[in-house]
Amino acid sequence: MKALPKPLADLVAELSSLPGLGPKSALRAALTLLKWPKARTQGLGRAIHDLRENLFLCSGCAGLAESDPCPICADPARHAEQLCLVSEWDSLLSLEETGLYKGRYLILGGLLSPLDGVDPGSLEFDRFQARLSEGAVQEVILALGSTLEAEATASFVKNLVERSHPGVRLTRLAQGIPLGAEVKYVDRETLKQSMIHRQNV
Repeated sequence: MKALPKPLADLVAELSSLPGLGPKSALRAALTLLKWPKARTQGLGRAIHDLRENLFLCSGCAGLAESDPCPICADPARHAEQLCLVSEWDSLLSLEETGLYKGRYLILGGLLSPLDGVDPGSLEFDRFQARLSEGAVQEVILALGSTLEAEATASFVKNLVERSHPGVRLTRLAQGIPLGAEVKYVDRETLKQSMIHRQNV
């Protein structure tokens, strides 16, 4: 990419750091942006800027929202005694699409993966402990998927809950979810059945 003009090379470098975009795809995207009218590229720039300026990390669930707390955490109709643990925000969105679950959430921000440098301190376990210490949670639902990282995270959560809050029930989504699948990629009906038929851990 040394032959590219500097402004184009800089944009390609930024775009290629996004997931799923290698240098060639980033170059194609950058060249497409060059063909857009100036007003459209400025609109894209404003949207990226506003994304950082106008989105908050919810203090309750660690989800993205335009306000803190987010609408789910602020909803008095949601059941405070149920807390569903998910790895990422898009898994929460998938579960919400089923329309079945009426409890609250906590987004861990990933799954334990020592080989990738993701240890308990990298995830939202302090926030999880704080939510348990409030005393309202009676059931923790693990909606982490069925990957090796998900199983390691589930085991860590189980030990943590049994050690510090032994009265809290621990369940997981039913194993209709294929081995190795992530919650965000599971179809709505399978998710719904998994939530209904969740199992004790």
